Amino acid sequence: MNTKQHTILKSVTVSGVGLHTGKPANMTFLPAPPNHGYKFQRIDLEGRPIIDADVDRVVDTSRGTTLEQSGARVHTVEHTLAALVGLQIDNVLIEIDGPEPPIMDGSSIAFVNVLHEAGKEEQNALRNFLEITESVTYKNADHNIELSATPLDDYRVTVMVDYNTRSLGSQHAVLSKIEDFEKEIAACRTFCLLSELEALYKANLIKGGNLNSAIVIVDKVLDNKELDRLAEMLGQPKVEVKAEGILNNVDLHFANEPARHKLLDVIGDLALVGRPLKSQIIAVRPGHASNVELAKAIKKKYLNARTRKAPHYDPKLPPLMDVKHIANILPHRYPFAYLDRVIHLDDVSVIGVKNVTMNEPFFMGHFPNNPVMPGVVQIEAMAQTGGILVLSTVPDPENYWAYLLSIDECRFRKLVQPGDTIVFRCELLQPIRRGIAKMKGEAFVGDTVVCDAVLSASLVRKS
Repeated sequence: MNTKQHTILKSVTVSGVGLHTGKPANMTFLPAPPNHGYKFQRIDLEGRPIIDADVDRVVDTSRGTTLEQSGARVHTVEHTLAALVGLQIDNVLIEIDGPEPPIMDGSSIAFVNVLHEAGKEEQNALRNFLEITESVTYKNADHNIELSATPLDDYRVTVMVDYNTRSLGSQHAVLSKIEDFEKEIAACRTFCLLSELEALYKANLIKGGNLNSAIVIVDKVLDNKELDRLAEMLGQPKVEVKAEGILNNVDLHFANEPARHKLLDVIGDLALVGRPLKSQIIAVRPGHASNVELAKAIKKKYLNARTRKAPHYDPKLPPLMDVKHIANILPHRYPFAYLDRVIHLDDVSVIGVKNVTMNEPFFMGHFPNNPVMPGVVQIEAMAQTGGILVLSTVPDPENYWAYLLSIDECRFRKLVQPGDTIVFRCELLQPIRRGIAKMKGEAFVGDTVVCDAVLSASLVRKS
């Protein structure tokens, strides 16, 4: 898996009709900066509203996943998102001039191909993985559905389906590593049972569907009259059932193509967690509703409740910023430069690292026979970490000062001594207004909180 974030080199466009709405749309992928993530923009609507690819924005899972924000909707996003995840592209703005991405052939391969045309660009930012450390499970006993996310230092997905039909039967599919997505999963098309087709049509769905954009699996016997009615509904001159149990005898890319497409849907829906996953995903009889419920459970457990959990720090990975880069942003110099690395930075939070050594000048006078890092120095290092976050909100940080205004609710909880590595996390408590930032700061040694405080800072342009 990539360790750094990626975007695309140039904008590219696909065009077609949406599966369920039947409306034409042009969808354009555009490069985006680090930590942008995936966002859709309805350029056909007044104000060109942006819709975050976030599980909290899901409003419907009827045969596809629909997002809504600021009164604007985008339908059936899962195939588009699966292509981005499968190619390990982290930051893209997706402009669309209709309510639904083009269905193309019912898989992700058209999006994969056009993204290859766009090219990939590595960005100077580490990927902010969400690493599953404790299992998360979703169950629906009434429909024998069970999905789980368990710890794994990689991303692996296993799907099992069983539709109790002779034509489909039980199938399973496995994606052992995300690098195999394009070859093993991307071209696998959406499907439905013939018995569902008329009900979907009457429910005002699949308006843009045809026999070129989905596999129709025959699970009941049809006479000629029913076949004629089906042909009329699909806008086809004729439909027929061949021995393989597929309408009009579509050739499958894989014997287990339906299970592989369900795996594709799982990947696309779990993209709505908002961060690349490191986990083993096992899904038994998954659907969009259950995929979204698992995504919500993961986000609730790992993102909404992360404030007291120590950030993961792997010293073997390259930092987002080293001491030279930090010195270009912060004005502090020896002996008051207390930040060695920045390993994470997004719109609302930053994580920095300080290695404490016996050579620190403050140990000469602060309990020299019992070296303990002064609390005021811990706060200063925390404030410098927060300074990186505050200064990153302006395009020209070299032209601003970040002044510490106040320290509230400060607690020193454990001694910090030579040999310790402190990991600082600062997170905005509210949006920056009139240059004033309020942050929750925490300092960890290992999994233990050694210091925390609420810091306020002022962003002032240099005269």
